[in-house]
Amino acid sequence: MILFFAFLSIFTSHAQIIKQPIPDKLVVLTFDDAPASHYTIVAPMLMEYGFGGTFFVCEFQPNYSDSTLYMNWRQIQELDKMGFEIANHTHTHSNVSKLSQAEFNHQLTYIESKCDSLGIPKPTNFAYPGYGLNAQSLAFLGEKEYVFARAGGSRVYDPVKDHPFLIPSWATDETNKAEIMKAFNQAEDGKIVVLTIHGVPDIEHPWVNTLPELFKGYLQYLKENDFTVISMRELEDFIDVNVAKRLIKPDFSKKLSN
Repeated sequence: MILFFAFLSIFTSHAQIIKQPIPDKLVVLTFDDAPASHYTIVAPMLMEYGFGGTFFVCEFQPNYSDSTLYMNWRQIQELDKMGFEIANHTHTHSNVSKLSQAEFNHQLTYIESKCDSLGIPKPTNFAYPGYGLNAQSLAFLGEKEYVFARAGGSRVYDPVKDHPFLIPSWATDETNKAEIMKAFNQAEDGKIVVLTIHGVPDIEHPWVNTLPELFKGYLQYLKENDFTVISMRELEDFIDVNVAKRLIKPDFSKKLSN
């Protein structure tokens, strides 16, 4: 009888978190740091395949003003007009675990204000620069009413177990194709695969470089095998975030960086 009620409690909490059944083969594509190739290469490819995506933007120092390396804000505005999500990666790609609340708020507010000045919807989702995070940074995000926050961990996202501010992801580079292809197979039974992608290519940070032909191969595989590819904000169609935040305790014992 005790086991029955324990099962019933778990089933009920799961049902409260999940607004509608999560389909198999659900993938979220996220793109970090605003390299120039997101505008010139990534966005046209996503449009070609009809896929969604979330662009976590920042002004990456010290070379942000170099347009051969990074997007300008007019290009970021164009991504929004194309229907892609623009989300927050702090002003200067700052490790938020080392910031005071005032510094944290300033970093996020800068991106919010730039978006507002260009008619881009206020960002509601966040990605931790360098995967730097702690309990305090989660609390600060909550106070600013962010919805989801993406970390690392190289594992599948389970919406009934992973806190919405600790969404795990795999990061692509030019060496780990086999790992990423294997990851796609884990998008089943209510689990979601989230990818972190940097430049395609990434000129300034070659250790997170994804070659354009490799990226196109991923998109082709997802299309040919009937995956649903969405932005992070579209997760709200499936997940009641407020309930998830209330019922799921952040688990910092899990791997959260790539």
